[in-house]
Amino acid sequence: MQIIPAIDIIEGKCVRLTEGDYAQKKIYNEDPLEVAKAFEGIGLMRLHLVDLDGAKAGQVVNWKVLEKIANNTELKIDFGGGIKTEATLKTVLDTGASYATIGSLAVKNELLFQEWIARFGAKVFMLGADVLEEKIAIGGWLEKTEISVFDFMKSYIDKGVKQIFCTDIKKDGKLEGPSIELYQKIIEQFPALHLIASGGVSSLDDLIELEEIGCSAAIVGKAIYENKITISELANFN
Repeated sequence: MQIIPAIDIIEGKCVRLTEGDYAQKKIYNEDPLEVAKAFEGIGLMRLHLVDLDGAKAGQVVNWKVLEKIANNTELKIDFGGGIKTEATLKTVLDTGASYATIGSLAVKNELLFQEWIARFGAKVFMLGADVLEEKIAIGGWLEKTEISVFDFMKSYIDKGVKQIFCTDIKKDGKLEGPSIELYQKIIEQFPALHLIASGGVSSLDDLIELEEIGCSAAIVGKAIYENKITISELANFN
């Protein structure tokens, strides 16, 4: 199982939220590049970079952070938060992201996302499924829909999307353990899916359990910044 460390950006700084609440913000580092280099230094190859300002504004805000990390590391970056237009998508990829993370747009403008898949290929997209009680939530988790996570995933798996990360909003940032039961249900329904667990990871044991149930990767954020999982433990796991 691959470890994908997360860097969430507000005003150019590395932060974490709790349950997606912008009022529950904690700054961990003023320099995201320093954090990214630390991850690269222990042999990690991926980075989950989220423009939280962009997610809220509906357009990418923190371009400079993506550019700086892409130009100064070899990390494969998936970048999300505010990708709403084809011009923005192209710029994200041209700026150095290996993958564009799409969440709300895949719900609100399904036809446009299908056009992008046809034009750019499904392989450059990482689809985000943010979940509250097995229903999809969008808009930086501020809006809950009645769309089943299983129906949502199936519709895009059928269109060729291979990478989907699933975040249980109730778990995110709380260090209470990931949504094992939810991930087991998803893996049972879609055994060929490259499922990426996200949210709630609090220990090395959580990562071992996610690997055992069949997750292909796990996004880890707050557990690293709060020293629940040390850099050396991540290096050994990787």
